[in-house]
Amino acid sequence: MALVFDIETVGEKWDALDETTQSALTRWIKREAKSEKEYRVSLADTKQGLGLSPLTGFIVAIGVYDTEKEKGAVYFSAPDEDIKTAEENGIKYKAMDEKKMLEHFWTGAKEYNEFVTYNGRGFDAPFIALRSMVHGVKPTRDLLEGRYLYQQRSCKHIDLQEQLTFYGAWNKKPSLHLFCRALGIESPKALGTTGDDVAALYADKKYLAIARYNAGDLRATAALYRRWQDAFH
Repeated sequence: MALVFDIETVGEKWDALDETTQSALTRWIKREAKSEKEYRVSLADTKQGLGLSPLTGFIVAIGVYDTEKEKGAVYFSAPDEDIKTAEENGIKYKAMDEKKMLEHFWTGAKEYNEFVTYNGRGFDAPFIALRSMVHGVKPTRDLLEGRYLYQQRSCKHIDLQEQLTFYGAWNKKPSLHLFCRALGIESPKALGTTGDDVAALYADKKYLAIARYNAGDLRATAALYRRWQDAFH
């Protein structure tokens, strides 16, 4: 029995950051940019990428999916909106703030000894760990214990990106969508929404759209996990 998990994140607003923080995030750009055009491009990338760091971004959705029961939940942020808990195709959608999302996640994680992600060791797990520290929420599992599966003792975290690129033997890191496309798995990206759209959806208060996109990623990751098991185990 394994638990698939996935998060969606959004960055703070650039103009709301203090000058010291803005300087810390951009001083390397001024030092390395070879032209004014290159500087502007790098600055725009930095502003748009605030959601990629737990120091300048926050979680707006955490999804979990039990691969055996084929059921799950998406906990998502919906500020100032009264969205009732609902269930669609085995996925429950529950609106709550970031701290409660993390508390729900870690409470549920206690019931599992195997976790599955796509790029979860590189992004989701450290992001969750550090945002938990921000909120004073205690983790119940060490999702970053040992890079290799044989090194993991307290629980296993199967990052399918690492497994399917053979820990860097294939030095390019394909997206989840590309693996889904090659293997005939339905990809949520095929419907036109990607992770790059989450910030805009959040700004437009399309909170359920983010949650449903997250659910699509959960199902795709679960399907890829099954194919990986069939092929290599």
